[in-house]
Amino acid sequence: MSMQDPISDMLTQIRNGLSASKRSVTFPASNKKVKIANLLKEEGYITDCTTDSVEGKPVMTIELKYMDNKPVIDLIKRVSKPSRRVYCGSGELPKIQGGFGIAVISTSEGVMTDRAARKRGIGGEIVCAVY
Repeated sequence: MSMQDPISDMLTQIRNGLSASKRSVTFPASNKKVKIANLLKEEGYITDCTTDSVEGKPVMTIELKYMDNKPVIDLIKRVSKPSRRVYCGSGELPKIQGGFGIAVISTSEGVMTDRAARKRGIGGEIVCAVY
């Protein structure tokens, strides 16, 4: 069975892991997933992310973060989907929860947060929203 939307699968694995109070989640890795996970780590939403190789295939493990036994991530959702891509210019980039959350933007200069894209004055595809 082929996976139609691997990024959505990654976000669902994280969401399910948090609701089940797991310490970590593991799923197939790709370059874009690693970049998104590194952004989540830099912003403080996850503890760590590592990539390994299992039977010759890349696998990524994300260490989930909790504070006072509650998940740090309240909501993580896919915005742009394969069936409906969502693009925004630099002036139209969304502010998630009034600036307390982040939007992950895929730009021509790479994957970055909405704050970084706004600072550079570039737009792109809104991959997901996290708060």
